[in-house]
Formats: sequence, C-alpha cells, structure tokens
Amino acid sequence: MATMPDTSPPPYAQLTPDTVLDALDHIGLRTDGRLLALNSFENRVYQVGQEDGPPVVAKFYRPERWSDAAILEEHAFTLELASREIPVVPPLILADQSSLQKHLGFRFAIYPRRGGRMPEFDRSETLEWMGRFIGRIHAVGALRPYSHRPTLDIASFGEEPRAFLLQGHWLPDDLLSAWRSVIDQALDAVHACFDRAGQVVHLRLHGDCHAGNVLWTDDGPHFVDFDDSRMGPAIQDLWMLLSGDRADMVRQLADVLAGYEDFREFDTRELYLLEALRTLRLIHYSAWIARRWHDPAFPAAFPWFNTQHYWQDRILELREQIALMQEEPLWPV
Repeated sequence: MATMPDTSPPPYAQLTPDTVLDALDHIGLRTDGRLLALNSFENRVYQVGQEDGPPVVAKFYRPERWSDAAILEEHAFTLELASREIPVVPPLILADQSSLQKHLGFRFAIYPRRGGRMPEFDRSETLEWMGRFIGRIHAVGALRPYSHRPTLDIASFGEEPRAFLLQGHWLPDDLLSAWRSVIDQALDAVHACFDRAGQVVHLRLHGDCHAGNVLWTDDGPHFVDFDDSRMGPAIQDLWMLLSGDRADMVRQLADVLAGYEDFREFDTRELYLLEALRTLRLIHYSAWIARRWHDPAFPAAFPWFNTQHYWQDRILELREQIALMQEEPLWPV
C-alpha cells in the first residue's frame, strides 16, 4: 500500500533534554538536571527535579494541536474543579500569573507531581467512588460551555477520520472495498443511535476518562490529563469504565451511577450512545495514529499499525460494533 508522505519536520525534533531544562530555568524554576520522560504520545511530558523543592511535571504541548485559548480554557476548568475540592491535578500558576508558558516555540505547563496506582475497576466500591467524582466534575462542567474547545460529534470523530484515512491511501488495496463498506455501515448505525437518543445535554467533559488517567491513593482517585477535554454527553466519561460482557457492564454501570447520581441526574437516553461513542473512538484512533506517523515515537510504539493484519482486525471490530449498536441499551430507556 502507498501512503502520502508527510515531509514536515518531526514536531519535537528540537525538544532536547537541554531545551526542556532551559525552558524551566527560563521561567524561574531552578532545576537540578534530573529529567525523566513520562509515558505520553500526544504531548511530551517530563518529571523534572528542582534544587529547592520537590520534582514537578512539565507538559510540552504538541505544536499546532490546540490554540492558546483552548489550552487556557482547559486549565481554567481544572482550576475551577480544584477550587471546589474536586480531586484533579491543575497546572501551577507561576510568577507571571499564567499557567501557559512559552520557550523557543514550544508551549508548556508545569504541574505538581502526584503519585498513585491504577484503580481496580473490578470492585463495586471503586466504581461507585469513581461515579461520585465524575458526577461532581460534570455538575461543574454543566455550569457553562467551552468557547474555544470542540464538541465530540460524528463529523469530527467519524466522518472526518474516515475521509482522512481514504485520502491518505492508508488502506491495503485488497481490503479497501471491505473497509469502506463496513465503516459506512458503522457510521449509519452511529447516526441511528444518536437519532434514538434525541437531544441530550452537552457539558464540559474530561473527555478521555480511562484507567490510565486516574491515579488511586488511599484517599481515593484523582484525575489527570484533561488534554482531550471538550463538550459532549455525560456518557462519554462513563462508558470507558465498563468492560466485559453485557451482564458485567450492567452491573458496573449500576455501581457507577449509584455514585454519580449523588451529585447529578443521569439521562438514561444517553445509553443509546454508549456503543456509538465506542465506535467513534475506534475510528478516530486509527486516524489519530495515521496523523502522527511522521512523529518517530509512533512507528516505534505502534509497529503493527498499517499492516494487513491491522486493517483486517479493524474490519472485524467494526462489524462487531455494528451488531452491538443494534442491541437494546443496557437499561430500559
């Protein structure tokens, strides 16, 4: 298969360890030379030691992904949540009274380091605890909309990624027809799910609320990485907590909502969107990897991408999602 090459320079080619340390020194943080790269693909994130304080986390944003206004809007949301004692990790406001810093063309923010472990989503009490805190986040998120961040919708998470993958010639020739057919059927099913749900409330979300973005301590969870925060239905922050067969997900959803509805009522019509949103995430994920393929970190991390086997699996995956979207919601609506 032939893909259209991206001739632009890799986005982080100039972000050397010295550049990272110089950036922090430039804003008045006295680093001690210790630098540890943390797991992140979309951005570059480092734990940096300080001479006169605890280590901090420096997050360097992917160039051209978000506008300054969109980044600051996300920062404002997390700061608003933290001011209400909701356990999130907002950026630090530094001496210039800003949370967004710039150095040599890179934009970055500084966060306090917070430890924790992966949550145990197989425990009912953990899911209920998660539900309570997500309910609190959503109660605040519903107070006002974003102005500079997008809405999770079919166009941006389904139709545009489909067009991008086709225009870039990422599909093997012998699988192109099958993939085009199945993704069109899947998007038709997604539209049908959204039609059945009707008008649902959109609010400010975490946006990517999976186990990797939740750190658990003896005091409970705290939420990190609001980088994908956007407007959307509440179910977007809930469905990633569910796994297993239908019976498992019914039980898990009951546990989550038992905590969630302590702080915010859940509109059960959104259950029509559960598998539709999962389908959109799967479509968007393939296009996300393709868009980032010129970043050397991506071929190294996803060597199986863009192989015959990869696209065969995606075709089967979408066929399974089409069947799931035709089933009744987990609960009566």
